Amino acid sequence: MQLASPNLDGLSSFVTFLLSLLATSWKVLLLALFLIWSVTVSTRCGKQSKECPPLQFAPPVESSSPKQAPSNGSDIPPIYHRPFSQISDRPTSKSSSQAQNDPIMKVGKKQDRRMKQPYDAFLVLDVEATCEEGTGFEWPNEIIEWPVCLMRWKDKSDQGKACQLETVDEFRSFVKPTWRPQLSQFCTDLTGITQAQVNSAPNFQKVLKMFARFLAYHGLIDPKSGRPIQRFCWCSDGPFDVRDFVVKQCFISKAPMPLWLKGDVLDVRRVVSVWAVASSNPETTTRPSARSHIRSLNIPQQLQALGLPAFQGRLHSGIDDTRNIARVMTELAHRGVRLEPKTSINPNRRWNWMGKPGEVLEHTLMFQ
Repeated sequence: MQLASPNLDGLSSFVTFLLSLLATSWKVLLLALFLIWSVTVSTRCGKQSKECPPLQFAPPVESSSPKQAPSNGSDIPPIYHRPFSQISDRPTSKSSSQAQNDPIMKVGKKQDRRMKQPYDAFLVLDVEATCEEGTGFEWPNEIIEWPVCLMRWKDKSDQGKACQLETVDEFRSFVKPTWRPQLSQFCTDLTGITQAQVNSAPNFQKVLKMFARFLAYHGLIDPKSGRPIQRFCWCSDGPFDVRDFVVKQCFISKAPMPLWLKGDVLDVRRVVSVWAVASSNPETTTRPSARSHIRSLNIPQQLQALGLPAFQGRLHSGIDDTRNIARVMTELAHRGVRLEPKTSINPNRRWNWMGKPGEVLEHTLMFQ
């Protein structure tokens, strides 16, 4: 096949037309080049923005997705302040383990252990009394030491809530026995009280008057009538001190029980024993009844049950026993236990050795 030769005249005419057009429309050419360049640049920027988004200077919008933990190895961001609108009672997106390690969260979750306490003051009493070897609580014991720790709240609120109890003063006096003034050797060995100490001591009636002045000085009773003017209660290790020893002594001394001595007693031994049972069975929803059998804990055992240091002082020294019972009271208050008396006392209780007021029927003691 033979190819046709091109038409050179037509091609030269077309080139001449383009040159003349470019000579007259160079502005149009520049505009076209600028548009091509703009489109190219914007396309490249769009691809880069997908790979690395630009910084945002506007306030960030709160996202519903969980926040990432900071990369500085701490659970606490550099600024731990949330706007008021973001504060909520609902749990945050942090894991429970992170929240427990967060010291600020610990302060926020700190429980208020204060319990509403109905009494303003407590009189902790642990008397010592005459005793014979082999005798029990049926014996006509006479009080030979009267020690009391006065305790008050440090942090009681206007709503009556408190958990910090402290000893603010003490009272102590030995007491001279009158029915059998001579102490047995067993009694001296047990209590550490000597014959010389009780010989020089006031009798029970005088000790009651001295103690009434102590109560009046602290604003607990009216100095003239002896009526309580503040809410206070007696506390002892078991019910024995007031239920047995005080009632017996008032009979032997022919001293009517003062108004400030009457009323129910807080049995600290019972409270700690019930608390120990409840603590060992946290799933129990009901408390033991008043008549249920619970292991009775003495003072050293109470201290141990509460995780406190061992007994301080001499066992069966009235003032040392009283101080350690006060330590137990302080710990019970700190643990949020409601402190109130629940042991009733009968000031007219009688024993078979009682005759007329102040009279001990000694012929009945052989059967004790």
